[in-house]
Amino acid sequence: MSLFRLYFELGLEHILDVNGYDHILFVVALCAIYSTTEWKKVLILVTAFTVGHSITLALATVRYVNFDSSIIEFLIPVTILITSLSNLFVKDLSSYNARKISFNYLYAGFFGLIHGLGFSNYLKQILSQEDSIVTPLFAFNIGLEVGQIIIVLVFMAITFIAVSILGISRRDWKFFISSAIAGVAIMLMLDAKFW
Repeated sequence: MSLFRLYFELGLEHILDVNGYDHILFVVALCAIYSTTEWKKVLILVTAFTVGHSITLALATVRYVNFDSSIIEFLIPVTILITSLSNLFVKDLSSYNARKISFNYLYAGFFGLIHGLGFSNYLKQILSQEDSIVTPLFAFNIGLEVGQIIIVLVFMAITFIAVSILGISRRDWKFFISSAIAGVAIMLMLDAKFW
């Protein structure tokens, strides 16, 4: 097996691992305010998140940045809570102007920086055996991105079924998903408190 494939599969498995569902919840929270026809915007949003966590993942892996992992493990559910709560205050994304939508991309990228630090401890252990980390880091991030796209596609399919087939209103669907994720995020925060 090639080095690229090995780390690609590690990234893919890491993001799709149901035991690490905090990352899945964040991606779903990012998607919750979008309709299935806005899938391109969602993919750009998820890519902005990937870029953010790729930056800190790389910097932490080469030990340019170092944070207390207990603080990061607390901040990750905080980002999930903020994202899901902010969804509750968005009335209709179609009324958003381009400036507000581009703010969502910055927001996703910034929260990606925090999530990348969470991944870094996992990846540092694995990469310590490699001569060069460029290919493994690139492959791992591509695997993460593909995994996130899979999560987006599954969630968008479920959204289509709920809204277009079952007739649940977009507002009620967004409220249900965002509220449920906010509740789980609060429980994760209580479990991860570092004080």
